[in-house]
Amino acid sequence: MRDALQKLKKKNTAVVGISPDAPGKQKKFDTKYTLGFPLLSDPDHVVAEKYGVWAEKSMFGKKYMGIVRSAFLIDEKGKIIAAWYKISPKKTVPELMKALNE
Repeated sequence: MRDALQKLKKKNTAVVGISPDAPGKQKKFDTKYTLGFPLLSDPDHVVAEKYGVWAEKSMFGKKYMGIVRSAFLIDEKGKIIAAWYKISPKKTVPELMKALNE
């Protein structure tokens, strides 16, 4: 998303990231990667649950609860125009740009 910020600004599109990480951890991540967009903290996963992205996951046979990496295009009134669940970071911007061009 960081690398597409200028293109997105031209399309009047803002980027916001959200994760269950604490603000301090997010700050370190932002400093390391110079994101250029706000990161919101959702430590109790209230927002994640409302968007349906807090789900059971599995790694090496161990089940746990976590974030399903997703992206949402939301209009100025708060309506979800497009949603991509389990989307890879590599596909996020191309899919978003397709949705914005339609």
